[in-house]
Amino acid sequence: MADPWRYILTISLTTFLVRALPFLLIRRPIRSPFLRAFLGYAPYVTLAAMAFPDMVLSTGSVLSGLMGFLAALAAAWRGRGLLQVAGAACLAVLLTEIVL
Repeated sequence: MADPWRYILTISLTTFLVRALPFLLIRRPIRSPFLRAFLGYAPYVTLAAMAFPDMVLSTGSVLSGLMGFLAALAAAWRGRGLLQVAGAACLAVLLTEIVL
Protein backbone atom coordinates (compact mmCIF):
# COMPACT_ATOMS: atom_id res chain seq x y z
CA MET A 1 0.00 0.00 0.00
CA ALA A 2 1.28 3.41 -0.90
CA ASP A 3 1.85 6.18 1.58
CA PRO A 4 -1.60 7.48 2.69
CA TRP A 5 -0.22 10.98 3.23
CA ARG A 6 0.50 11.21 -0.49
CA TYR A 7 -3.16 10.50 -1.21
CA ILE A 8 -4.33 13.00 1.40
CA LEU A 9 -2.04 15.69 -0.01
CA THR A 10 -3.17 15.01 -3.58
CA ILE A 11 -6.85 15.15 -2.68
CA SER A 12 -6.34 18.30 -0.61
CA LEU A 13 -4.47 20.03 -3.40
CA THR A 14 -7.06 19.04 -5.98
CA THR A 15 -9.92 20.25 -3.79
CA PHE A 16 -8.14 23.52 -3.10
CA LEU A 17 -7.41 24.15 -6.77
CA VAL A 18 -10.96 23.44 -7.86
CA ARG A 19 -12.27 25.92 -5.30
CA ALA A 20 -9.54 28.56 -5.61
CA LEU A 21 -9.01 28.73 -9.37
CA PRO A 22 -12.30 30.53 -10.15
CA PHE A 23 -11.42 33.22 -7.60
CA LEU A 24 -7.92 33.58 -8.98
CA LEU A 25 -8.80 33.54 -12.69
CA ILE A 26 -12.08 35.46 -12.79
CA ARG A 27 -11.61 38.93 -11.41
CA ARG A 28 -14.46 40.79 -13.14
CA PRO A 29 -18.18 40.20 -12.62
CA ILE A 30 -19.65 37.76 -15.14
CA ARG A 31 -21.90 39.72 -17.49
CA SER A 32 -22.95 37.04 -19.93
CA PRO A 33 -26.58 36.05 -19.22
CA PHE A 34 -25.97 32.58 -20.66
CA LEU A 35 -22.95 31.93 -18.46
CA ARG A 36 -24.70 33.35 -15.37
CA ALA A 37 -27.69 31.08 -15.98
CA PHE A 38 -25.39 28.11 -16.57
CA LEU A 39 -23.52 28.73 -13.32
CA GLY A 40 -26.80 29.31 -11.49
CA TYR A 41 -28.08 25.84 -12.40
CA ALA A 42 -24.78 24.01 -11.90
CA PRO A 43 -25.38 23.10 -8.21
CA TYR A 44 -28.80 21.64 -8.98
CA VAL A 45 -27.49 19.61 -11.90
CA THR A 46 -24.63 18.28 -9.83
CA LEU A 47 -26.96 17.27 -7.01
CA ALA A 48 -29.33 15.57 -9.45
CA ALA A 49 -26.48 13.69 -11.13
CA MET A 50 -25.31 12.38 -7.77
CA ALA A 51 -28.75 11.58 -6.35
CA PHE A 52 -30.59 10.08 -9.33
CA PRO A 53 -28.67 6.76 -9.52
CA ASP A 54 -29.19 6.21 -5.79
CA MET A 55 -32.89 6.97 -6.08
CA VAL A 56 -33.37 4.40 -8.82
CA LEU A 57 -31.02 1.70 -7.55
CA SER A 58 -31.80 1.82 -3.82
CA THR A 59 -34.99 -0.25 -4.06
CA GLY A 60 -35.55 -3.92 -4.77
CA SER A 61 -35.80 -3.32 -8.50
CA VAL A 62 -35.06 -0.58 -10.97
CA LEU A 63 -38.73 -0.40 -11.97
CA SER A 64 -39.89 0.42 -8.44
CA GLY A 65 -37.15 3.04 -8.14
CA LEU A 66 -38.27 4.65 -11.38
CA MET A 67 -41.89 4.60 -10.29
CA GLY A 68 -40.94 6.30 -7.02
CA PHE A 69 -38.94 8.90 -8.91
CA LEU A 70 -41.82 9.58 -11.30
CA ALA A 71 -44.30 9.88 -8.42
CA ALA A 72 -41.98 12.33 -6.63
CA LEU A 73 -41.50 14.29 -9.84
CA ALA A 74 -45.25 14.52 -10.42
CA ALA A 75 -45.93 15.62 -6.84
CA ALA A 76 -43.15 18.22 -6.96
CA TRP A 77 -44.36 19.47 -10.34
CA ARG A 78 -47.79 20.08 -8.78
CA GLY A 79 -46.20 22.22 -6.07
CA ARG A 80 -46.52 19.82 -3.15
CA GLY A 81 -44.31 20.14 -0.09
CA LEU A 82 -41.27 18.02 0.70
CA LEU A 83 -43.16 15.66 3.02
CA GLN A 84 -45.86 15.03 0.42
CA VAL A 85 -43.28 14.45 -2.33
CA ALA A 86 -41.38 11.96 -0.19
CA GLY A 87 -44.63 10.26 0.82
CA ALA A 88 -45.74 9.93 -2.80
CA ALA A 89 -42.40 8.39 -3.74
CA CYS A 90 -42.51 5.92 -0.85
CA LEU A 91 -46.09 4.95 -1.63
CA ALA A 92 -45.29 4.42 -5.30
CA VAL A 93 -42.29 2.23 -4.44
CA LEU A 94 -44.34 0.23 -1.93
CA LEU A 95 -47.20 -0.37 -4.38
CA THR A 96 -44.80 -1.32 -7.17
CA GLU A 97 -42.95 -3.75 -4.90
CA ILE A 98 -46.25 -5.33 -3.83
CA VAL A 99 -47.35 -5.77 -7.44
CA LEU A 100 -44.00 -7.20 -8.48
